[in-house]
Amino acid sequence: MSLMKLMRSSLAAMMVALVAAFGTQPALAQADTAAPPAATAPADATEHEAVDNPYGLQALWQQGDFVAKGTLIILVIMSMGSWYIIFTKLYEQRSMMKSARESAEAFWKANSVKAGVTALEEGSAFRYIAESGIKASDHHEGTMVESIDKHTWVTMSVERAVGNIQGRLTDGLAFLATVGSTAPFVGLFGTVWGIYNALVRIGISGQASIDKVAGPVGEALIMTAIGLAVAVPAVMGYNWLIRRNKAVLDQVRSFSADLHNVLIAGKR
Repeated sequence: MSLMKLMRSSLAAMMVALVAAFGTQPALAQADTAAPPAATAPADATEHEAVDNPYGLQALWQQGDFVAKGTLIILVIMSMGSWYIIFTKLYEQRSMMKSARESAEAFWKANSVKAGVTALEEGSAFRYIAESGIKASDHHEGTMVESIDKHTWVTMSVERAVGNIQGRLTDGLAFLATVGSTAPFVGLFGTVWGIYNALVRIGISGQASIDKVAGPVGEALIMTAIGLAVAVPAVMGYNWLIRRNKAVLDQVRSFSADLHNVLIAGKR
């Protein structure tokens, strides 16, 4: 009885071994069969990378009509003008802040206003305000404005000079605001025009497959992206310059108020 059990267990072990041996061969064969496509994948990827993109900014310029090219030129002019204004206003504000430091160090340490004016940089905003105040104080008597009291006349002259400085600081900011508000719509106009031309060409060709539609429409969307790229720096530059102008004007108004008090006190 024990011999029969031993034979049965031996046969069962042999069957399991045979099944395991023959069962792994199809898997290996299948793995070997699946290996060649993996080897050809780099060739397919290389072939895919070699295909040139028929759409893009260069193609948009070469294939676009006068409306598309004109829209691009307008956006480029807007961008160049915005960056020019941003850099020039930053330089101007930096110069005025430097003049403010010079006035605190040299002007108020002078013996008189006229001596302090010579210590300021030629053409600076603070020197312009000081010269305007001195001129109003010196030429008040014996003129048409003699009927106006000296205090009022000096105040008006100094405030007028401050207003001129403020106007010079805000010069060009309207262009930034205009670019920031209109550039996205200019780009959107270019996109609408490009989609219209793309649909017309598709209708003429009679082919409405995805490759014929997606390419031209995606190319037209470049206009909107350019419009946003022009508008965002203009808006950020506008807000930044406005905040810096406020700091500069605070320095100018503080200087003009102190100068007004000195001139009214009679020390020139």
